[in-house]
Parts: sequence; structure tokens; C-alpha cells
Amino acid sequence: MSSNINLIDSFSEFKQFKNIDRPTMMSVLEDVFRSMLRRKYGTDENCDVILNTENGDLEIWRTRKVMEDGFSEDDALEVELAEAKLIDPDLEVGDDAIEQITLESFGRRAILAARQTLVSRIMELEKDDIYKKYKDRVGEIVVGEVYQVWKKEILVLDEEGNELLLPKTEQIPADFYKKGDSIRAVVAKVEMINNNPKIIISRTAPAFLQRLFELEVPEIFDGLISIKKIVREPGERAKVAVESFDDRIDPVGACVGMKGSRIHGIVRELRNENIDVINYTNNASLYITRALSPAKITTIKINEDKKHASVFLKPDQVSLAIGKGGHNIKLAGKLTGYEIDVFRDAEDEDEEDVDLEEFSDEIDSWVIDELKAIGCDSAKSVLALSVAELVKRTDLEEETIKEVLQVLRSEFE
Repeated sequence: MSSNINLIDSFSEFKQFKNIDRPTMMSVLEDVFRSMLRRKYGTDENCDVILNTENGDLEIWRTRKVMEDGFSEDDALEVELAEAKLIDPDLEVGDDAIEQITLESFGRRAILAARQTLVSRIMELEKDDIYKKYKDRVGEIVVGEVYQVWKKEILVLDEEGNELLLPKTEQIPADFYKKGDSIRAVVAKVEMINNNPKIIISRTAPAFLQRLFELEVPEIFDGLISIKKIVREPGERAKVAVESFDDRIDPVGACVGMKGSRIHGIVRELRNENIDVINYTNNASLYITRALSPAKITTIKINEDKKHASVFLKPDQVSLAIGKGGHNIKLAGKLTGYEIDVFRDAEDEDEEDVDLEEFSDEIDSWVIDELKAIGCDSAKSVLALSVAELVKRTDLEEETIKEVLQVLRSEFE
């Protein structure tokens, strides 16, 4: 091969491969050319492939034993004297004939095939490198740019142009992105499909929230505060249990920051997701009480064997404990590992009474209006009257009144 031929220029595809270092590229080059030698001569064991890693120059030298004319048995390893004299007139029988193999001697078809093989090998290395790189980054935050938005997923490019996928299922419901937007997410899963790396990123995974806390709260990053567990209903609510390894540090206060300064950025990133930060404890009763925040619990009964907790609250706290869409009680259960049931506290009879409007899904509104017309605004005020008296004072049928009383009684049983 002519020493003037620079393979990096000859095989211009090299320029587009970002993640392959030069030594690896040169090693692949040598393999490809040795393969060409084997196809042409049957062996490459008597050939030296010399690579210049600085400028990409490559030389191939072939060594054969000089034999007497007519006594050569293997053209790949031996050369007759007459032919050897053409290489070097001073050669004699028994000498080593060393000749340089030129690129042109392989032929145009072989060169094109080698070029294709080279590109293919480098692309495989590129894909393998991306896979290994991201396999080691599972659970880490990545920042990319939205390249294309589809119905079921978003294509994101990282700073090196690698493709990342953000499926709809891994997006916060309030997320809205368009091409060119910057996006932060956590690497959730990396797999090889048909020899192509598939990198799935997520904004709904608990790990994403954990990494955001590590970025915003130095004490967590430094290991002074530990995040014990995170549970989320993406875009709605999250509960984070934290523990401090230094008695002088309030873990909840450190996570929230002065006037919410630290947690505010996290909430904004998560599209105004409500985040409850609670102090972790091994005391199950106290842990459940904290997990049901912001509701205030009156009493709690725990069955350790069944991992079940019965929680009693004042009537005005029940809806807080359950939360919008049941998110609060569901997350509290996931955080603590207990199945939690909420009950109205029966000790305070006055507070236990329930407004009739709360039964609107079971009792027709016109019936409720009829009862209100006689001064009965709550369940207990209706139950205090007999069936006969209710029939007398209202325009309701006896059967209707009995059905209403049954619904109201079941509330207090």
C-alpha cells in the first residue's frame, strides 16, 4: 500500500463516529486488512500490518522464503528465485523475500467490500459503547433536547446526539414539550434490541425525584441525610421519608429549605406535584401518623401480623387523610407498608354528625330538600325523629323515609 494513502481520509465515515477512540479504530483497521490478506493469499501469518496511529498511514509487508525454480510448493509462503529476483535482484535461494502490498493489488471490489465491513464494524462498536455507557448510568439524571414528539413517545437527543426515548407512560400528565425544548429525566432502562441500544428515560420514576433532591439538598448529596423511601402519584402527590445521621440536622427542614426555597424548584420541575417530606421512624404508629399528613389523627390501632392499621380521625380530618382522588391514603400505605383504613372518631358525638349533602350520591336531592325544609340539615337530626313523625311533617312516602333512615344508620354502624 502506498505510504501516501491515509486511511482516515480514504474511509471518511470515520469522522462521524464520536465514541470510538483512535487505538480501537486502528485495531479494527488491522483486522479488516488481515481478513483481506487471508482471502487473497490464504494466510496472513507471514504478513506485517504496520499502523501509524498519529496520521492513519498503514503499510503491509509480506515475507516469503526464496526457493529454487520449480521447487516452490506453497505460493503463499514461498517464492521461486526467478520471481524473487523481480522483487530484489540480490536475493538468493534461502533468503527472505520481503515485498510491500499495495492497496491497488487487492482490486476495486475487495476494497469496496473492506470499506463496507469497516463501517459496519465501527458502527457495532459505536452501538456497544452507547449501550455500556448508559447501562452504567441507570438511575442518573440526563439532560437532552426534544428532537421529535410523537403520540406515544418523545425522541430526545443528548449532548452527543445519542437517541433517548421518553414514553408517554413515563411522562408527568401535565408535561408538554415541543421540538427544541430542554428536558430533564432519569435513565430508567437500557436494553439491546436487534443489536440497537434502546435507552428509556423517565420523569415519573421515584429515582427522578430522589436525584432532584440530591441536586437541591447538599446534606443528602453529602450523605448527612438519607432518603429512606419515595412513593409518587406523578403530577399529583409524592411522599418522601428522610432520616438524619446528625442529631443537629433537622432532615425535613433541610429538605424544604428556608421558606420552601429548596423544595420549590423540585415542585416546579414536577409540574406542581405536592411533596410531603416526613421524618422516618421505626415506630410504626408514629410513622403512619406522619405519613397521613396533613391530616391529624386521634387514635390508631395496628395489627402487625396482617400489616393493617385502623386510623380514627375527627370528621373534618377524614377527607384530608384520604386526599384528592384517594392519593394521600394510597401513598401513605405504600410508604409505610401497611393497609390503612380510616374511620370517623365516635368519641365526639357532636362532631360525628354528617351533613345531609354528603349523602347526595345515595339519596335524591329532592328528598334532601324536603328534609331540610323541616329543619333537618344533618343525619343525626333526621335519625332523632320517628318514621311516623317524618311522614307527618313531610310529603314523603313511608317507604322512602325508611330507605333514607337505613342509609343514614349505615353511616354510623
